[in-house]
Amino acid sequence: MVDIATRVYNHDWKIDPIVRSVLDTDFYKLLMAQTIYRRHRRDQVTFGIHNRTTTVKLADIIDSGMLREQLDHVRTLSLSRGESTWLRGNMFYGKRQMFSPDFVAWLEEFRFPEYHLERRSGQYELTFDGPWIETTMWEIPALAIINELRSRVALRGRGKFELQVLYARAMTRVWEKIERLKKLEGLRVADFGTRRRHSFLWQDWCVQAMIEGLGPSFLGTSNCIIALEREVEAVGTNAHELPMVYSALADGDEELALAPYKVLADWQEDYEGNLRIILPDTYGTTDFLKRAPRWMDNWTGIRVDSKEPVAGGEEAIEWWKSRGQNPQDKMIIFSDGLDVDDIERLHQRFYGRVRLGFGWGTLLTNDFRGFDEKLDPISIVCKVISANGRPTVKISDNPTKAMGPREEIDRYKRVFNVVEAKPQPVLV
Repeated sequence: MVDIATRVYNHDWKIDPIVRSVLDTDFYKLLMAQTIYRRHRRDQVTFGIHNRTTTVKLADIIDSGMLREQLDHVRTLSLSRGESTWLRGNMFYGKRQMFSPDFVAWLEEFRFPEYHLERRSGQYELTFDGPWIETTMWEIPALAIINELRSRVALRGRGKFELQVLYARAMTRVWEKIERLKKLEGLRVADFGTRRRHSFLWQDWCVQAMIEGLGPSFLGTSNCIIALEREVEAVGTNAHELPMVYSALADGDEELALAPYKVLADWQEDYEGNLRIILPDTYGTTDFLKRAPRWMDNWTGIRVDSKEPVAGGEEAIEWWKSRGQNPQDKMIIFSDGLDVDDIERLHQRFYGRVRLGFGWGTLLTNDFRGFDEKLDPISIVCKVISANGRPTVKISDNPTKAMGPREEIDRYKRVFNVVEAKPQPVLV
């Protein structure tokens, strides 16, 4: 096992790459990339970094030269032979050759495209513009780089023993959480912590702790390279990116109203079983479920993201009942800002009523709260800004997460019959 504190203390080499593999990304990114490759590879899409924690001035903390150095290193990466073999031959979600030969061949030739970086009001304006199939690949490494650079700055100059104690305290915290989770009957939990992790080495340590501490209750990790190296399941489904782009590409209000369902129709052609998980909240869960086509009744489950989780879980159960489905045969995945208290509470409420799963993210892989405020996690995302020159919109069940031009947000609210929800605080 790597001595993380010693690695941090001895950090005096010219560049220590944060992202060392094309597969240092989340599994859902590859699944979505394959769908994009098959249908939308020529569409032009812009992604951009957005730091919701505005009090943390990233451009004043992270040196732009350091950031460019890390981003430039990512642009030198390519898929290794072993990584390609893993994608071609490994079994994912019980299926071999999840990724088609032509998509893997494209990925073998893929190189990360150019980026645009500016400083503005203490924040970085970091954008990626080009073919959707290429720019989508920047989301996870860009976020991982920014978060780890911030951690490195906060730890710079600390003594060896201070670092040993800091990481010992953080390890103890993770292990105490795991010991609490071990007590939950039938628990199913996965690591979803790549995007806002403290560091790659720390995420890898957390995964190893989960493997040992939780045994079969640990479903796997969203991080592909860690899944490969630790021989655990790679897990994930899809994200808001798909309906945001499909909606921006829609012509007229009628086509816009159908766009989120077009996403799932395409997804259904590509994937089956436990990958058929509905993410209903991009433009509001309630109206999405109300107007959902009947063929969605047979999908495996729902991921509750931005809605208050108890309300979201109960709404999913009632929707399945209204469609003549047995909720006990269905899956709910909770994934928004979870920590051990939330997992315990939601497990107590829903266990036995549905098939229950948890995606544990930032507060697994970046919980140094109370040690130093400079290490506290921030809410930072990399989202689609435009598609073929049209602005993208996200409304969400939580207005705090809404994105897009005001006039377009108003249009989407009208088309999707959005009822204004109460804003909820966003920690991560």
